[in-house]
Amino acid sequence: MDKRLVHIVDDEEALRRSTSYALKTSGYSVKTWTSGAAFLKEVRQVEVGCILLDIRMPDVDGIEVQRILAERGVTMPVVIMTGHGDVSTAVRAMRAGAVDFLEKPFDKASLLRAIEMAFERLENRAGAVARAAEAEVIIGALTPRERDVIEGLAQGLPNKTIAYDLGISSRTVEVHRANLMVKLGVRSLSDALRIAFAAGLGV
Repeated sequence: MDKRLVHIVDDEEALRRSTSYALKTSGYSVKTWTSGAAFLKEVRQVEVGCILLDIRMPDVDGIEVQRILAERGVTMPVVIMTGHGDVSTAVRAMRAGAVDFLEKPFDKASLLRAIEMAFERLENRAGAVARAAEAEVIIGALTPRERDVIEGLAQGLPNKTIAYDLGISSRTVEVHRANLMVKLGVRSLSDALRIAFAAGLGV
């Protein structure tokens, strides 16, 4: 079987180099792009794979690249990279179909996990309906208040805003958030959001 290909789209040379190295030494084939515009120009001709896409780039940012890819019917799975811990942007990216988001600097294990998930999505698109049904069952185990909190997170709202909207303290939101992560069996916000979006929350 041919090596699976990852397209790295990032204007930062050091990151392209280090991420390429991590992926190549893990058995992936890699093609790097210095900008979103360069990738979009060639995307019709490129080999299908997974796209590792930086959010903050000059000219065309990652969110815009993602939107244009969707408009053009390019269905390659996208993993978003953000260097700014910008949860609301990452939420927008996931709502638009990104598989996962990685906050820079990320470790090799997180990178490989996200890329693996992207290729799984590429290989079993038919599983989407099953995932939605499963997600609804998982979300159904939450208390109404926990559901309110994850709905807020799925809309990209910070804890403080969720607390204000629900008339509770930020600390209480944090407690609900910790509890719902345990119930959903996830460790990261992106994993929780994936389940929320599959269940139709935050849309």
